[in-house]
Amino acid sequence: MNDLDLFSEPQGGRQGRPAGRRDQRRLRNRRKSSRRNGRAALFFALAFLVAIFGTAGVLGYAMLDNRLHPPDYDGAGTGSVTVQVKDGASGTAIAAVLEEHDVVKSARAFVKVWNAETRSSSVQPGFYQMRTKMSSKEAMALLLDPKSRAGNQITIPEGRRAYETYKLLSDKTGIPVEDFEAAAKDTGDLGLPEYAGGKVEGYLFPGRYNLDPNGSASDILKQMVARFVQYAESTGLEGKAEEANLDPAKVVTLASLVQAEGGKPSDLPKISRVIYNRIKIGMKLQFDTTLLYALKDRRLAVTVADTKIDHPYNTYMHEGLTPGPISNPGEDAIEAALNPEEGEWLYFVATDPTNKITKFAESYEEHAKNEREFEEWQARNPGN
Repeated sequence: MNDLDLFSEPQGGRQGRPAGRRDQRRLRNRRKSSRRNGRAALFFALAFLVAIFGTAGVLGYAMLDNRLHPPDYDGAGTGSVTVQVKDGASGTAIAAVLEEHDVVKSARAFVKVWNAETRSSSVQPGFYQMRTKMSSKEAMALLLDPKSRAGNQITIPEGRRAYETYKLLSDKTGIPVEDFEAAAKDTGDLGLPEYAGGKVEGYLFPGRYNLDPNGSASDILKQMVARFVQYAESTGLEGKAEEANLDPAKVVTLASLVQAEGGKPSDLPKISRVIYNRIKIGMKLQFDTTLLYALKDRRLAVTVADTKIDHPYNTYMHEGLTPGPISNPGEDAIEAALNPEEGEWLYFVATDPTNKITKFAESYEEHAKNEREFEEWQARNPGN
C-alpha cells in the first residue's frame, strides 16, 4: 500500500453509505430509549421516595398526635373495681395500676391529667373504689374524693403480741380472730423469713396499714410480714446481726424484750445493754414481761408464785433469751438490740409508769432504792 491508498475510497464505498445512516439511526433510537428509561426510572424513584416519606410523615403525625393526645376513655365508667395506691407511689406508678385494672385506657393519658392537677400530691395511700373504663379526668376526681376511699386504715402499736394484734385486726375488719389464728399457723404462704422458724410472733411489723376491704386474714398477715421483710432488707438486718455475732432471729427476740420492757424510746438502748451485760456474766434476766407473756397476761408486776412456773419463757428460772420473741418490736427496738448504749447497768425499774420514767443502776443497792420509788408510786396509784 502506498500513501495514496490511505486516502483512496474503499471498495464498495457507495454501497457502504446507507449502512452508516442505519447505524446512526439505531444509535439515535438507543439514546431516545435510554432517555425514556432514565426518565421512567427517575419518576419511579421519585414516586417511591414520596411514598416512603409520605407514609413516614403520616406515621410521624400519628405518633405525635398519640403523644400529645394519648388514648383515653370517655365518661364516668361502669362497674366497680378496688385499686390500691401504695404509700409513696408516684403519679406514674398510680397510672400504671389504673391502666392494669382497666380504670383508664392509657397510663399516659392519666399522667397528663395528674401533672395538670394542682391537688394531685394530696392523694392519700389506701384502697379506692373505682370504676372501669373511666376518663382520666373522672379517675383523678375519684382519687381526690375521700368518699371513694375503701377499706380500713389501722395502726398497730409497737410491742403488741400476736394474739393482741389479731384482736385489733378483727375489731377493725370483722374477720374472726379464729381466722387470723388459723392463717398464722399456715405459715408457708405468709412469706416469713427462714430464720423466723415458721412463727409469726415478732414478724408482724407494727405501723399504719391500709387494709384491703376484700382481703382475707391471710392477706392481712402477709401484708404485715412483707413490711417486716422490706424493713429487714432495706436496713441490712442480717448483715448487722452477723457483725454483732447474733443470728437475725435472736436480734428480733432481743428487740421484743427491749420493746416490752421499754418506756421512752431513749431508754431502749440502755435496756438492751442491761440484757447484754446480764447474759455476759450468766445472770438471769428475771423480766416480768417474759413471764407475763407465758401467762398471756398484762400487769405491772408478778407474784413470787408466778416466778416458780416451769415455762421456757420464765426468765426467773431459765438463763439467756427466751426461745422466741414475746412481742412484735418496732424499728427503734430492733436498732437498740443491734446497738446497745455503752454502760455497766445490770438493773432497771420503771419508777413512774404513768410518766414512763425508768431508772437504771449498776449495783443492787442502788436498784433497791429505785424499787422503793416504784413501791411508793404503787401506793399512790392503787389498782395498777
